[in-house]
Parts: sequence; C-alpha cells; structure tokens
Amino acid sequence: NPRFKQIILRVLQDTARLIEDLEITEDEFWHAVDYLNRLGGRNEAGLLAAGLGIEHFLDLLQDAKDAEAGLGGGTPRTIEGPFYVAGAPLAQGEARMDDGTDPGVVMFLQGQVFDADGKPLAGATVDLWHANTQGTYSYFDSTQSEFNLRRRIITDAEGRYRARSIVPSGYGCDPQGPTQECLDLLGRHVQRPAHVHFFISAPGHRHLTTQIN
Repeated sequence: NPRFKQIILRVLQDTARLIEDLEITEDEFWHAVDYLNRLGGRNEAGLLAAGLGIEHFLDLLQDAKDAEAGLGGGTPRTIEGPFYVAGAPLAQGEARMDDGTDPGVVMFLQGQVFDADGKPLAGATVDLWHANTQGTYSYFDSTQSEFNLRRRIITDAEGRYRARSIVPSGYGCDPQGPTQECLDLLGRHVQRPAHVHFFISAPGHRHLTTQIN
C-alpha cells in the first residue's frame, strides 16, 4: 500500500529525529512504549487525540480548505469525539432518546436543517448522541441499555426534527487512566461541559459533524 508506506516512513523519520534532537533515553523510550500499550488496552487513544487537540487540528485544516474554496458559512464543524456508535435506531421526525431509567431532568431538542442556500432540507438524517447524568455513554458504560441516548431522526418536509431526552452531565477522563496521566504531566485538564453531538447528512450534501454545549 503506497499511501501506508508513505505515512509510516514519515512517522519513522520524524520519530528518529525526535529521539536524536531531544536525546531521548532508553528508559524514556520504553516508558513511551509501555504507555502506548496501556493507552490501547484502555481504548483511550481517541480520547487522548481529542484531549491533546489533534482532532480539532483536523477541523482547522478542513476549515482553511473550505475557506480557500469559497465554502464558508453554515454551521461550524466541531470534533466527533471518541464515543460515537453507528446504527442508532431510526425515527421519522421525532424520537425519544433515553430509556427512562435515569431520573434526570427532561430535555427537549428541536431544530431545523437548511441547505447551503438557506432552504429547509427534508429527509436529512440527524444523528444525535450524548452522555447520561453521570457523564458516561452507552456502549462505553455497561450499566446503560443498548443505544441509550443515541438516535437518528429523519427531518420532516420542513427540515425539522424533535427529540426528547435528559440533560447530560459534563465529564472528564478516568482519573486513573493513561489519558489523564498524560494531561496531568502537561498541567492540563480535559473537563468537558455538558454537550450533545450531531452528525447531519443528506444525499447530495456534505456530511456535517458538530455539537452544542
């Protein structure tokens, strides 16, 4: 695979340069290898990518490309984050997202999807997901039911969608996990305010990843 070879060669070259320039010791090298093993073992690679701002950097690059191509305007993109799960139940127009087991504050979401010309977009898919009142997501928290707080809604003839759910909680990393270990050494935190994630897609239109806080 030529593309894969190109990427790996660049990673190896830059890693070798880093080792040489910063005089990385053998102890530091093997500590880094152990860290990567623990990061993967805890399925936190995506969390670290978001916490260090790498995922946001991808958005900035795409924003710059869009601006150069004259594709500005519309709802800003934001990071996807590491907790998306495909295949959420599909509903027409409106849906209830929670399974009723979390005694949280009821929340109603409604919105309208427009195309790039400002016209309502019927038949768009609005894919929503968010954390529960403890700041955890279904599929990553075994106490939650399948697809809890995850739904896909098809917009109506006026591009509208509606959802009932519960107010999510903000959250941070597992304090005992490798992501928080790294951020502690950097003097940073990864506390997130409460938020709701969105994928919005429709035939003939570019996919949008965004969120509201």
